[in-house]
Amino acid sequence: MRLARKSWQLQHVDSRRAIALAEKALALALAGADVAAEGWARLSRGFHRLNFATPDEAAPELTLAQHCFESTADQAGLILAATGLARSLWRAGRFRQALPRALALRDEGLRVLGRDERGILFNTIACCYSSLGHSEEAFAYLYEALGRAHPARARGFDAVLHCNLADELVQLGDFHEALRHLEPAIAHCAELNNPRLLGLLLINRVICLTELDRAREALPDIERVLALPADEAGRGTLCSHFEILAVAALRAGEVAFGGTLVEMARHAPATPNPEEQVERIIAAALFEQALGHIPQALAELARAMPLAVGEGAEGLRLRARCMVFLALAELHERNGDPERALASMRVWQRLHLERAQLSSRARYQAATLQTELLRLQHRLDENVARRRATERARAELEAINGQLSRKVDEVQALQAELKQQATRDFLTGLFNRRHLNDILPAMLALAQRHRQPLSVAIIDLDHFKTVNDQFGHGAGDTLLEAFGRLLSKRCRKSDVACRYGGEEFCLLMPRTDATAACRKVSALLKLWRGEVFSLDGARLDGLSFSAGVCESRPPPQSAAALLKAADDALLMAKQLGRSRVLSAGAAPPVAA
Repeated sequence: MRLARKSWQLQHVDSRRAIALAEKALALALAGADVAAEGWARLSRGFHRLNFATPDEAAPELTLAQHCFESTADQAGLILAATGLARSLWRAGRFRQALPRALALRDEGLRVLGRDERGILFNTIACCYSSLGHSEEAFAYLYEALGRAHPARARGFDAVLHCNLADELVQLGDFHEALRHLEPAIAHCAELNNPRLLGLLLINRVICLTELDRAREALPDIERVLALPADEAGRGTLCSHFEILAVAALRAGEVAFGGTLVEMARHAPATPNPEEQVERIIAAALFEQALGHIPQALAELARAMPLAVGEGAEGLRLRARCMVFLALAELHERNGDPERALASMRVWQRLHLERAQLSSRARYQAATLQTELLRLQHRLDENVARRRATERARAELEAINGQLSRKVDEVQALQAELKQQATRDFLTGLFNRRHLNDILPAMLALAQRHRQPLSVAIIDLDHFKTVNDQFGHGAGDTLLEAFGRLLSKRCRKSDVACRYGGEEFCLLMPRTDATAACRKVSALLKLWRGEVFSLDGARLDGLSFSAGVCESRPPPQSAAALLKAADDALLMAKQLGRSRVLSAGAAPPVAA
């Protein structure tokens, strides 16, 4: 099970390692008759095949995973397997069958799935809506999924969402906003081993640059995409998008290169997606146009007209239809037929107006869906509370309901307050006093619950007023910024460093007793003493600070008592001559 779940978590981080772990987990699960682990291994293999094989190959694996989850009553796995099956229908071009299947999972998914796995479900719903031309709903679900995908825990899935958001923005013609999503996602891929995701992001950037008449800037991205292996070690064999690369190369004036890409698109596997079919036709027509073969180019475009006219084929979105009529207008103009060129431009203009209106509706729909999902979540929470409450006596039920109501009011009040107030100090980048007051009681309660120590250190920079008086407040700010950087660099991820006020700082160290905390703060003191600053041509070194440390054990302790004990120890350290770390109730003090 550990290998199977690890494989699932790595599907976007390292696709090759993920499938290797899934294969190993499946072999062990089958040998040990571990049905639960078999389900997760097959789920990971099924999603891998969705990306690197065909929907027909992925669906049987996902169906077997579904059977495993049914026998083990794993509701989360069951929903994810069903999500994968809906996604396989979408990849096969059966958008209208895929959407109701995915939507049917939404409410239960909200109740059962974690934040990041809900994003996988929402992303599938968004893809179905997008392919059906419903950008409003697609946008809403993508933004909701992105809001739930914590960057530190999303394991590369946030880059997937940025890629799909960019694709949807491209459909609406908002290419600058699409680039804003693509740039950080492409940079994030440097931390991942997922060439397929990188390839899709680069292809989306090629589209944006081409549409912005900056096709020459896209040429390096085209070379990067072509350099990725066309197998499971690279971008995969599916969705090669040579036609998109060909259009960009031809728009950049690279006719020979564009012709090579057109040939690669012609020899690529057939696709059920009408949008890709139309783009291949447009690429071929642009190549004929570049060669001066206008009749042949018009003949090529004629093959796209049955898909582009009227409502178009299912899965053919507005951008592709705009491309057809824009290319057609250019060709008629080149062919000396201004009437047909004008007629094509009018159709293009109408379609372009539809894109603008769709973009406006999409922003409202995103807010509407968020409200709807919040209401649904509240209803689910209330149902759970009612089921649990029926098991208790009436008097206890009334007390719990009252407590729950107060808690909801407290959380809502806290959320409203946090929206208005920042939690970080603007100068040092550390957390501020307000955040310290909010988080310390919770950290203390957690430490006491698990019977682990929590140490608090209050640090005061020695002779700080002298620096301000001698060199000015700008110099003082420089020291505060430098000390903030030192704390940020030397603290663990679990530590919380705050600016306590003025030249005072507070450091919260979970799972750390007073002795270890004193050693750590003493090490910081030595590092601070080694810092050298040049202020107005003068050298400033030999800096120091005084610190007081207090440990939460033995309980009971309160947050206020911890802070006061640490502050008292700090005062004693300053009275003993500064430049030292003193633990509350300890003697002799530790001096640097």
